[in-house]
Amino acid sequence: MHPLDNLIWTALGSRQANFAEGNGHARRFPPSVTALGALSTYTPESYQALAELQDDGAPTALFLDAPAHPPPGWKVVRSVPLTQMVLGDNAVPYEPMETVSLGTADSPEMVALAELTKPGPFGVRTHELGTYLGIRRDGKLAAMAGERLRVPGYTEISAVCTHPEHTGKGYARTLMGILIEHIRQRGERPFLHVRHDNTRAIELYKRMGFSERVLLHLLVVRKPG
Repeated sequence: MHPLDNLIWTALGSRQANFAEGNGHARRFPPSVTALGALSTYTPESYQALAELQDDGAPTALFLDAPAHPPPGWKVVRSVPLTQMVLGDNAVPYEPMETVSLGTADSPEMVALAELTKPGPFGVRTHELGTYLGIRRDGKLAAMAGERLRVPGYTEISAVCTHPEHTGKGYARTLMGILIEHIRQRGERPFLHVRHDNTRAIELYKRMGFSERVLLHLLVVRKPG
């Protein structure tokens, strides 16, 4: 099996096992870190195991290989097709800019920017998953990007977002370029996910050297009751 298959399950069982909540049928990150979770197999038994993890009422975001419906009674909060893209070996030039490392003290601004631009699930502790970088203008967070899922040989670039007042200035490319360098220095390959209907972003990533690997389906679910 490719390391990027059943990605979230693999991450929580390997490089990010320290975040894992769950058992042999269902795993998830703590909701304050991210809503992402996974099932070993998509069966009623595994969904029941996930329901036991959701006692706090937090929904779980799953990556599926194909569109699917949860068992009766489960609520689908969101369903979105995602394109998984992997970077080749090409150079990724970018304009050098002053960037800052983002951490706990920056979390409120990071969450606010994510809520404004909606790059995907983002929590108050998401920055704990890896390196997160930002660009500030007039003291305010104008753009950010960071590392989210990690599996053997691969690290995901995520939360690539720019405040609407600062788009078109190359901030996202610079942040991604720096992260790509960091990931490659560790001997790993960068990858990312993007909404399947976001053709503008997909074309941008292709020009950077990313290629489409597989179409996934983000399914955010909440247990019955």
